[in-house]
Amino acid sequence: VMVWLRRCTHYLFIVVVAVNSTLLTINAGDYIFYTDWAWTSYVVFSISQTLMLTVGATYYLTFTGVPGTATYYGLIMTVYTWVAKGAWFALGYPYDFIVTPVWLPSAMLLDLVYWATKKNKHSLILFGGVLVGMSLPLFNMVNLITVADPLETAFKYPRPTLPPYMVPIEPQVGKFYNSPVALGAGAGAVLATTFAALGCKLNTWTYRWMAA
Repeated sequence: VMVWLRRCTHYLFIVVVAVNSTLLTINAGDYIFYTDWAWTSYVVFSISQTLMLTVGATYYLTFTGVPGTATYYGLIMTVYTWVAKGAWFALGYPYDFIVTPVWLPSAMLLDLVYWATKKNKHSLILFGGVLVGMSLPLFNMVNLITVADPLETAFKYPRPTLPPYMVPIEPQVGKFYNSPVALGAGAGAVLATTFAALGCKLNTWTYRWMAA
């Protein structure tokens, strides 16, 4: 019975985290609309994707103990997003905002670290977290490059209103220095390490809760 309960809890966690990952990433292309705040939004979205991928993939990876599971989790996120974006496309939104599987290479790095360090969790947290945090903003820029022209898209799909916090005060205000990739990678490397630790800890908490 305990094994059955534990497995159900595990699958529930995976679904909840994967769905929330998708919800966070589903709007990851929207920075194209905010031309004056593009880089700021890009950094924020890159970090949010980094953290959701890290915590979910680490949890899944350490639960199964099988290198390759993190990449499988990244695939789940990708497919979820394709399906959800397809629904948005039916509502008139551009589909090419997020069709590039930007999470897969970063998830592969997580698997590689886990395999190369012979399933050492501390190495996974430190090295895996840093690699995911540093790599995803770079892959996300590839995603940005492959979508349609930002200005053309913005004019084709106009947003009549902006939430107050996104209304530009003056041009360039929204830019974080000159390198959103570097800023996203720096912040992501630090934050993803803590989220990788959280992903590992979720396993411990799940097992202890089920064993009580």
